[in-house]
Amino acid sequence: MFGRQVISGALRSSASRGIISRAGAALPTARSYATPASSIDSKPPVAVYGLDGTYASALYTAAAKTSALDSASKALATLSDVFKKDPKLAVILTAPSLSPGDKSQIIQELQRHTGGQDKGDIVKNFLQTLAEHNRLSLLEGVCEKFGTLMGASRGEVDLTVISAAKLDEKTLKRLETAVSKSEYSQGKKLKVITKVNPDIKGGLIVEIGDRTIDLSVSSKISKMNKLLTDTL
Repeated sequence: MFGRQVISGALRSSASRGIISRAGAALPTARSYATPASSIDSKPPVAVYGLDGTYASALYTAAAKTSALDSASKALATLSDVFKKDPKLAVILTAPSLSPGDKSQIIQELQRHTGGQDKGDIVKNFLQTLAEHNRLSLLEGVCEKFGTLMGASRGEVDLTVISAAKLDEKTLKRLETAVSKSEYSQGKKLKVITKVNPDIKGGLIVEIGDRTIDLSVSSKISKMNKLLTDTL
């Protein structure tokens, strides 16, 4: 089914290094696909961090320059759903060694899910670049951070809710309403992202933009343990 890792570890700035040669971003030492420049600003609207953030930013720039942001966004959103439906996918993508044939099958399988959403094969070419450089394991993070970039371009702010078990829609709606009325929303539309992490044991961790509110049971236990350690 699915495969493994992406473009050299020396990537520091997607804008300056042009890491996605196949997807249309400039890379002086490699071939690129010439496409007329778009009138859309190709600069990512916000900074996203980590190596997956670097690749997400580079893909955003390449897609913007080829007027393919919407189609790339739909394709990556579909792949993000695949990760949620198939927990084994992330494990398979971290396989220590895959043959060129394995990687080709992985890309074909991923393409089967995106269907005709990929305008100009920009996501296909991006996946090939990831496979060639052994970075397919970053794909899930790239999908998430590309979504953050698209949301920011639409004036949205990510509201990430992490809980020990899945929350019902009523609880999520109440939380979204409360945050939207607070100063944390900055008066912008909220894009709700839910994650389940049993390790927090209970309570919630709420991330709004670059702010984090930790109301988890694990955090309270940690603070209590520290207090006891400092006291004894």
